[in-house]
Amino acid sequence: MTEIIQRDGTWSLEGDLLRIVPGHDRSVGLLRRGLGELRVPLEALAGISLERGRRAGRLRLRLREGADPLLQVTGERLPEGADPYALTVDADRTGVAEYVVDAVREALLLDQVPQGPCTRYLLPGPRVPVSAAAGDGSVSFDGETVRLEWNWKTEEVKSSGGARALALRDVASVEWQPSSGMEHGWLRFAVHGAAPSLPAKYDPHAVELWGFRKDATLALVGAAVQARLPHPGAAREPAAGASGGGARALDKGSGAGTDTLLRRLRELGELHRSGVLTDEEFSAAKQAVLKRL
Repeated sequence: MTEIIQRDGTWSLEGDLLRIVPGHDRSVGLLRRGLGELRVPLEALAGISLERGRRAGRLRLRLREGADPLLQVTGERLPEGADPYALTVDADRTGVAEYVVDAVREALLLDQVPQGPCTRYLLPGPRVPVSAAAGDGSVSFDGETVRLEWNWKTEEVKSSGGARALALRDVASVEWQPSSGMEHGWLRFAVHGAAPSLPAKYDPHAVELWGFRKDATLALVGAAVQARLPHPGAAREPAAGASGGGARALDKGSGAGTDTLLRRLRELGELHRSGVLTDEEFSAAKQAVLKRL
């Protein structure tokens, strides 16, 4: 096993995956703590590099486009301290970091990992249930429903309709924008068939961010929802042809749906074991999922 241990985390190459465990140093951001341990399959990686600095270096992973729902939501806009795919390396550990880089690159070469974009998520996204506070309210997601609740700072035009509950099937897309300077950020859930979105300050399907350190934790909620929406790269699947391509495309779509439903069953089991769901609620939800398999 190839491993590097630093104050803000540990990276371990274990067979066909790279295990990333956040450290306990105060420099570790809220988002990385919220994500917890990550198991990144080699097929999700596009590359790895070591950026050298005068006092410390930085290991950085580059993921394939569309491999991770978190990066799908946040793009390149995560602040440096919140990036789960970067690790600060002390100057005296540069040699170990170089060894990790070489080992990962060799594994990618041996496994012949493609460099192109993905048509399905290769990482599962944040665990649910997940919730976070924003400037004018809070948002939570339990795997099926997005809930937005308001506080006393919410604009009346937005809060007058009361708390919102959005079924996952009604969500078309997730949009996250961090605060920047005097500009407030936001987390928005675009809804199928809804009118063009209002500014987040007035949009009942959005929470507004006011430069809080919690900006990145709102991205966790967005990524958890994104992971359970249709992959935006699915349209890149080969078109059906006369040689049976249609059947193959259908098989791929059915497999993705089955994976999603099986993951939902596991999540329901975790909610039941933790006491969030009663026996009756768990049984009813389980039967509903089984009927869709």
